[in-house]
Amino acid sequence: MKNILRQIAVGVAVLVTLVVNILANVLPINGLSTGEISDRFNVYFVPAGYVFSIWGIIYIGLIAYAVYQALPSQRENPRLQSTGWWIVLGGLANSVWIFLWHYELFVWTLVAMLTLLTTLIITYLRLGTGRSSVSRLETWAVRVPFSIYLGWISVATIANVSDVLDFVGWDRFGYSAGLWMILILVVVVLLASAMNYLRRDVGYATVILWALAGIAVKFPSQGIITTAIWVAFFLVLATLLVALFLVKPHRQRS
Repeated sequence: MKNILRQIAVGVAVLVTLVVNILANVLPINGLSTGEISDRFNVYFVPAGYVFSIWGIIYIGLIAYAVYQALPSQRENPRLQSTGWWIVLGGLANSVWIFLWHYELFVWTLVAMLTLLTTLIITYLRLGTGRSSVSRLETWAVRVPFSIYLGWISVATIANVSDVLDFVGWDRFGYSAGLWMILILVVVVLLASAMNYLRRDVGYATVILWALAGIAVKFPSQGIITTAIWVAFFLVLATLLVALFLVKPHRQRS
């Protein structure tokens, strides 16, 4: 019975997440779209508008996951059992973030965003992505969607932190906005490179590359900053290719 309850809760959480995110821009909530609010902040770590279309892929992935995990044959799947309630919490955090953002409670959005990021990291680790083998169907219906989701929320967390720091008037330890952006890019490259080496996760890396390219498109003529963005892009791509073709994977069958 507890597994059936978990399956239902996950389905409801995914549905609520989709509805809230769609209404955020269709209504929009509080008369403001998510992108309009984001454009208010004087930060470089924000991609061009078209990049946010990745939410469409995330939605499709979440729907595929919700259907797959609801199958009677997956009721006893240990990976789904160990992650289901974390995904429910993540869906709640996602929806809460939308309302906090649209009602301009920016500092509190960090709490929701970090909660969402934490649930996705736990989910990712418990799914064993890049460390064990599962069926092709589970790979595409569960692992790939959450690789993409985690990749995007990794980017979104950095952007959210940057926006909030700009909102509170933080002086970046006296560094210029450009230098601070370069430091952020260093962090992104290190994070993505570590994921490439440890997990060889094409889904996650592709999202990072998509976001970096989108940031470069948004700021095409910012001199060293634009150059630094493209350098970060090609470094992430290079570490992914090295991990895929030169690093021997260590896997075990789940």
